[in-house]
Amino acid sequence: MSAARRQIAYLISIFFGAGLLPMGPGTMGSLASLILWVPVMYLGSWPIHLALVAAVFGIGLWASNHALSKFDNDDPKAIVIDEVAGMGLSLLCVPFAYLHIALAFGLFRLFDIWKPWPIRQIERRFHRGFGIMIDDVIAGVFALIVTHFILWVKNT
Repeated sequence: MSAARRQIAYLISIFFGAGLLPMGPGTMGSLASLILWVPVMYLGSWPIHLALVAAVFGIGLWASNHALSKFDNDDPKAIVIDEVAGMGLSLLCVPFAYLHIALAFGLFRLFDIWKPWPIRQIERRFHRGFGIMIDDVIAGVFALIVTHFILWVKNT
């Protein structure tokens, strides 16, 4: 792989610098991802939103695999493209309102940090790019389900 492609992979994996911020890179990556997800939510097209989540997952898989050579462990905190994918999934079909976005954000961070079953087991089973990406995607699914459940309860 050329040096230019490695550099592009690295920049994508750290979500253009968000993962290098000193306080809570996962939280900073999740916050930074709202630059992408809030406009997608505002437009309100769930098929486009889902396709974009899938694209971020695929690009993140590629980028994190190639960026790992710059780090000294298998799941560096600076790689936050996984948070971008997980955050996007947690916001899927959530009605556009800042309180709803904050709820999904908080739940995603909770599940990403806490890693309840089966997230922790999956994180331990898979390695490299797929291992980096999949646990956050599952945390995003958990956050998506709980967010929609809370919104359903609120509206009934």
